Amino acid sequence: MNQTSSFRPVRPRRSVLYLPANNSRALEKLTGLGCDSVVFDLEDSVAPGAKDEARENLRRFFADGRAATLPAGMETVIRINALSSPWGGEDLLAARGCKPDAILIPKVDAPEDIHAVEDALDQTDAPAGLRLWAMIETPRGVMNACQIARMARTDGARLDCFITGTNDLLKETGVAALPGRPWLASWLMQIVLAARAYGLDVLDGVYNDFKDDAGLIRECDDGQAMGFDGKTLIHPAQITPANKAFGISAERLAEAKAIWEAFSLPDNAGRGVISLDGRMVERLHLEMAERLIEKASRIEARHGGDQIT
Repeated sequence: MNQTSSFRPVRPRRSVLYLPANNSRALEKLTGLGCDSVVFDLEDSVAPGAKDEARENLRRFFADGRAATLPAGMETVIRINALSSPWGGEDLLAARGCKPDAILIPKVDAPEDIHAVEDALDQTDAPAGLRLWAMIETPRGVMNACQIARMARTDGARLDCFITGTNDLLKETGVAALPGRPWLASWLMQIVLAARAYGLDVLDGVYNDFKDDAGLIRECDDGQAMGFDGKTLIHPAQITPANKAFGISAERLAEAKAIWEAFSLPDNAGRGVISLDGRMVERLHLEMAERLIEKASRIEARHGGDQIT
């Protein structure tokens, strides 16, 4: 691995839309969408016989300037097939050449899966700013989530975000897909806990019925309460509900600014704990406040103040 110091960009990731890389029509509509991030998919949504076509379609999209016309601040991510698959190696080279913000690795079972992609990127002199996202979607992945997340603390680490693959977890475990996800909840919280222990963002899985607005809203609210930063989506109609559920309220923003201003006072310089409005506030709360303020500023810069509710 290279020894470049790792960093974690502060980004809003309320709504993360999957788009099949071979769907040219969908790619053309991206400029009018309000999602925070887009995942160009070379994996599950692309049939085996269409993998080469999808890869070339994506190369053209990034090479001919269309990607540069995407809304400012929209994060670009490419989901490759596993390196162990017949398509993984070519996918990784194509993704590296497209220069997205991040590459999403599917079915991450152990830290070695992250190592393999990092080593391959290092061999091609990929820029340090190219991040990695990891799909946690297998029983082994859930059990090893903490060790995988720990990769974010190694020298030159690229790991930046977890995505829960709820459909794959349901398929591999046989757990019933019930409203409220009662049998998935403990596993989802395990993934959230691992991500938070090592400073990663973490995104909830997809809601499959894109015509069920009420069900989507309930699951977004549930995911927000569980601690997720945002939700992965399968249809543009799901963007607005996700942005609202995982957005930053005016009250939260005001509280964060009050914490920042209090620690900025000369009398509080160097203090680890201060009193604010009758409660004790630590420097860890300052770090959280600064991150929230930065996210809010990025949302406002792209969408305007109407996104702060």
